Amino acid sequence: MLPALGVALVKPCVVGTTARASKENVRSIGYSIYYTLVNIGGAAGPYVASYVHRHMSVENVFRVAALSVFAMFFAVLLFFKEPRRADEPTVSLGQAAKNFATVLSNPRFMLFLLIFSGYWIVYWQEFIILPLYIHDYINPKTDTELILVTGPLTVIALQMIVSLISQKMPAFRAITLGTLISGLAWIILIIHPTVPMAVLTLFAVAIGEITQSPRYYEYVSRLAPPGQQGTYMGFAFLPIGIGSLIAGKFGGMLIHHFGEVTHQPERIWWAVTGVGVLTAALLWIYDKTLRAADTTSSKSKS
Repeated sequence: MLPALGVALVKPCVVGTTARASKENVRSIGYSIYYTLVNIGGAAGPYVASYVHRHMSVENVFRVAALSVFAMFFAVLLFFKEPRRADEPTVSLGQAAKNFATVLSNPRFMLFLLIFSGYWIVYWQEFIILPLYIHDYINPKTDTELILVTGPLTVIALQMIVSLISQKMPAFRAITLGTLISGLAWIILIIHPTVPMAVLTLFAVAIGEITQSPRYYEYVSRLAPPGQQGTYMGFAFLPIGIGSLIAGKFGGMLIHHFGEVTHQPERIWWAVTGVGVLTAALLWIYDKTLRAADTTSSKSKS
């Protein structure tokens, strides 16, 4: 619970700061830079874990992780300076609580977050099911920790390129497209279940991730009124939590039923793909109905 509490405090502050520090015309690029830098840690983490696991006892992986975060604490104290605009209002704790309640009482926004949780149910399976699947059904000697570096390295290498290519695409369309790509990526592993194809699958999942993630944060940040970016961006991480909560149970059920009971492990990935495609379809329906209705309503009022 404690690492989760730390993440819950840190991440909304980081993405909220990105929203406040980026001008409107370059906000999507701002989030692309943010997401690229975040994945440097995402790439280093599995690599360091693999090295420590191979050369020391496994509990040292957690010690190294703890020391890394502790070092970041001092880096933040020394180097971080919060950007503020002259016209930006200061929000009291009471006003922040009121903003929180306002966002929570917005049913359409909350429905969007709930639908988008499906993306994270799919995404988390690369950490929950995939290592077990590779170990049990492909090659038990595979260094699965090292394989998980694939996604972050893809983000670091291609995030800015993909962002520049898709910059003119509407944010919600990019979110839906990225969700669909990450969902369909698992078909690669169904076609040919080998370690190289598992790496290619992770590459394809990462392409979907870099298509939607910066645009998702951009989209949510643009919904926030002045001074409420932190509140809105805090809610932006709600799908990650919901997805993680469901993904573990869902993944465990799949690998037990299709792997251990019916002995059809390839069907695991059909179920995961189904969730991804369904999520993309629900986002498309939401975009064409509820979000379109909001846009029409705001135009008529103006």
